[in-house]
Amino acid sequence: MINVKGGGSMKVRRSALSRITAEDVIFDTINYFLLIFLCVATLYPFLNTLAISLNDATDAIRGNIYLWPREFSWRNYEMILKENTNIGRALFISAARAVVGAGTSVFACLMIAYTLSRREFVLRKFFIKFLVLTMYFSGGMIPVYLLMRSLGLINNFLVYILPGMVGAYNVMVMRSYIEGIPESLVEAAKIDGASEYRILFTIIMPLSLPVIATIILFVAVGQWNSWIDTMLYCSSRQELSTLQFELQKLLSSTRTMTSATADSAEALGLLEKGIVTPNSLRAAMTIIATVPILFSYPFLQKYFVQGLTLGGVKG
Repeated sequence: MINVKGGGSMKVRRSALSRITAEDVIFDTINYFLLIFLCVATLYPFLNTLAISLNDATDAIRGNIYLWPREFSWRNYEMILKENTNIGRALFISAARAVVGAGTSVFACLMIAYTLSRREFVLRKFFIKFLVLTMYFSGGMIPVYLLMRSLGLINNFLVYILPGMVGAYNVMVMRSYIEGIPESLVEAAKIDGASEYRILFTIIMPLSLPVIATIILFVAVGQWNSWIDTMLYCSSRQELSTLQFELQKLLSSTRTMTSATADSAEALGLLEKGIVTPNSLRAAMTIIATVPILFSYPFLQKYFVQGLTLGGVKG
């Protein structure tokens, strides 16, 4: 009996293999090559930057560093982490604004999106058009600065949170996603006597996890990478400086040494081991700024595509 079954399975496998045509083999081969090329094109810039950041700066001037450092050195990271004493505090502020900013923004956008998704809301169309209008026009840098000053947000941590709490695009994506949830669930909850807040937090929010995770990722990355608001509103208060702003200041202080100057110095034998250059410092700064936020992607990846697809803005 066992041999008969085994023989039958072998026949099925052989028949399946016999149905594979030359066109299928060519298609699979081309597909694999394209995927491998895409992976290499995606990973190479990051790996090359990592190799430059871990290479001795004076040796990196010679170029031809690809995926592995030629002369391994931690000097670039030591220059950033040890000689800049405010880097730890700046890292904490950046992490705090990313977490608090993402949490408050998702909460506010979810509340507004749920309200705009209710067809019985009389001013629904007006507020939707108003939000869309804000995506195309802004007051400009000077009026925004005057507004922040009048609100007392200059040199205040809340300047990182309040201005970007409500994003029109995020609200529209959430609204479209919520409108895709069956209305019968909401109607059944209302029949049972549930309030709007209970419907929102016990029905809508659990079903909206994909789009919520997507918005969290968008807002957190934007908060983490932002440094212009620190320069405009909190540059005179060192304890509110962010990681990106500290790295930007460090890069500006070393920008006087251009590549041409470095090449001339190397030709004259003036460069010593352990010195840093703008290119090597920039590579190390890129890795420091990228790696922390990069670890958030695996936790949100399974929701990301689904949230964007189902929450796409409807015409």
